Amino acid sequence: MLLIDGGGGAAHATSARTASGSARDMADMIPTMRRLVYLARHGETEWNRAGRWQGQTDIPLTDAGREQARALAQALRGRPLVAAWASDLARARETAEIVAGALGLPPVALEPGLRERAYGLFEGLTREECELRFPEEWARHREDPRRVPPGGEPHERVVQRMRAGLRRVALTHDVHAEVLAVSHGGAIRMLVASITGELPPPLPNGALFRVEVLGEDFGGVERLG
Repeated sequence: MLLIDGGGGAAHATSARTASGSARDMADMIPTMRRLVYLARHGETEWNRAGRWQGQTDIPLTDAGREQARALAQALRGRPLVAAWASDLARARETAEIVAGALGLPPVALEPGLRERAYGLFEGLTREECELRFPEEWARHREDPRRVPPGGEPHERVVQRMRAGLRRVALTHDVHAEVLAVSHGGAIRMLVASITGELPPPLPNGALFRVEVLGEDFGGVERLG
């Protein structure tokens, strides 16, 4: 409670010092809550190669995708990672397992909140097939990508579960910990946009970000590869 002295000086000065001190204390606390998550897109699948919407359909990596996972491990080598996490879909899980094996990390932990967005009617189809088979739904999606086709997952729900999932990943570990989380292109782009206000362009397989988690909130996001 702010106390006001009708005589003027002392209470105002004390209140100002208290407020200033609280701000400094909070600023000092933020670094102590800091954790870093290296957030990566999985390696290539056959459906990636063919340009098909994957969504939550469970498609394994190709040999090229496994090579991309090994390249991701090399990019992360030398960083003080303590754990690897992944979406529970096979393409993300295998990517994380390859990285964890190469870097000597513990067995991969799964976080379903990091799944790709469900694309409903569009899953398994190319963009050309979507336009041919579902012209009205495709036109609405092209006009506003946040509009989902029947059976698809709403934009807001994806953002909510991705943010919650990434916080769970980070807060499972001690402060100052650095961990890897392997997720999916569409879901990562929506998460990054929710933090930075800018939607990244479509991501290549193996794309890598560094996300700063400050307690229950997010700090900066940096594109690394």
